[in-house]
Amino acid sequence: MIALIQRVAEAAVIVNGNLEGQISKGILALVGVERRDTETQARRLMQRLLAYRIFPDESGRMNLNVLQSGGNLLLVPQFTLAADTNSGNRPSFTPAAAPDEGARLFHYFVEIAREGLDEVQTGVFGADMQVHLVNDGPVTFWLQVPPAAA
Repeated sequence: MIALIQRVAEAAVIVNGNLEGQISKGILALVGVERRDTETQARRLMQRLLAYRIFPDESGRMNLNVLQSGGNLLLVPQFTLAADTNSGNRPSFTPAAAPDEGARLFHYFVEIAREGLDEVQTGVFGADMQVHLVNDGPVTFWLQVPPAAA
C-alpha cells in the first residue's frame, strides 16, 4: 500500500463541482492500493502516516507528527500510484488492486484513520476528482508498505 503524503496549509477535493473534503493544516495523502495488499498493510501504513514527523517543533525542526501538531488528514484514493512505470511510454496498472478490493481497503484505511484522528476528510473512490492544495514547505514524502508475499 502506498501513500504520497504532503504537508499542507490547506487542501480540498472536489467531485462534480461539489466539495467532498477540505482541511486546513495537516496532511494530504494520495493513497494507492496494490494487489496482495491486506488489512495488515493498511494498518501498518496508517501507523506510519500518523507517526511520521513532518511538522515543525518550536525550533523549526521536523519533529512533530500530525497528531502532535493538531493537524487534520485528507485521504484521496489514487490507483495510479500503483502503476508500473519501468518501461515504455505508457503506465501499466497491473500492480494495482482490482477496483472492488481497492475500494474495500481504501475505506478500511479511512476507518482506522478515524480511530486515531478527529478530523479525517476523504475523496471519492473511482471518481474524477480535482485536488487543490497549498503544499507547506514544500514537504512531500512517499510511504510504502509492500504487499504480502505471493
